[in-house]
Amino acid sequence: MPSLTKRRPPHPQLLGFLEAYDRHISDLALALRETVLEESPDASESIYQVYTVAIWFGFSGKMKDMFCYITTNARHVNLGFPRGASLPDPNRVLEGEGKAMRHIKFRTQRDVERPFVRRYIQAAMKQAAPAGARGTGQSVVKSAVKKRVKKPVKRGRRAAK
Repeated sequence: MPSLTKRRPPHPQLLGFLEAYDRHISDLALALRETVLEESPDASESIYQVYTVAIWFGFSGKMKDMFCYITTNARHVNLGFPRGASLPDPNRVLEGEGKAMRHIKFRTQRDVERPFVRRYIQAAMKQAAPAGARGTGQSVVKSAVKKRVKKPVKRGRRAAK
């Protein structure tokens, strides 16, 4: 069977966004992406670059319907769940204090390979959509950081006193 990466390679802009991070971090993000897509190959993928690189997964492409996301940090990668506060947490790995969102931190490749990771993804999918829901299987870059160009400050004449 062909690998998922060959069937659904990362969007070129995602790879470009990840270049800003150490190779270790970008590899972790891509490994988590592959794990999510193995669990839900037809999930829609929305890619954002803001203060972090964020990859959201869902079935409709709408933010309210997303079941999980991946975000990059300088020293780790998070797998987050928009409705994580209501997910069962038998492994006690969900972090976060907010009203709804929770995440799991990943620092090594071995962290990605822990068997319970897939169970959290599956539980989040069931929570977000009815059984049998399918996405478009498309990857879409929703936003990107644009470099700001500073405008010169206009110096006006002072009013005479």
